[in-house]
Amino acid sequence: MSRPFSADVVATAPEPRIALHGDITADADPGLPDAYAAATSGGPRSVLLDFADVGFMNSTGIALVVELLADAMQHGRSLRATGLSQHYREIFEITRLAEHITVVADPATETAAAGGTA
Repeated sequence: MSRPFSADVVATAPEPRIALHGDITADADPGLPDAYAAATSGGPRSVLLDFADVGFMNSTGIALVVELLADAMQHGRSLRATGLSQHYREIFEITRLAEHITVVADPATETAAAGGTA
């Protein structure tokens, strides 16, 4: 069963988090780009996409993530992803998104290990 998409922006320093909910399909446009715009309005160097509550993502949803990546690269910003199921981790590998979006298991631990910067 389809779950409507929504996104919550959690403005935490130094890295805002976008908590994604539901299905990432064509219906996630403009919600996902709008959430990304809100998260990046303060000019962070990195944004965390939290997929823990995503049930389904199709090729249109992947294309939306690619659009976020293109914007991030254009502005010298990095993207990180957390909460990906094994299936979507494999999709990120196959589509080569994982070469440009850092996939992390626990963002708090990995941020601390990196010296507190994201």
